[in-house]
Amino acid sequence: MGNDEKVQVQNVNVPGQITNVNATKYYAMKKAFLHILPNSSPGLTQKEIQREVKNHLPDSVFPQGATAGWWAKTVQLDLEAKGFVKRENCKPLRWYQSNAT
Repeated sequence: MGNDEKVQVQNVNVPGQITNVNATKYYAMKKAFLHILPNSSPGLTQKEIQREVKNHLPDSVFPQGATAGWWAKTVQLDLEAKGFVKRENCKPLRWYQSNAT
């Protein structure tokens, strides 16, 4: 995949909004995100996700974890909009994989 290839992402908070983002970064983050995200409740907080995901990212795509926080949130919002991730109704918010994955 080249750096100019794009993938369309959705945002659960803005239904109908489609954004094109770098495919290489998206798929690398998606793989890491789904690797660390539990399959059931209680899930992980945003802070836990952003900390844990960095350990599973290729340095060639995310040198020293650069921009990993933004990409983790982008992937979370997209996967949640597509039904692959569920948000728990608690404070702080927690996410886990749904049965759709």
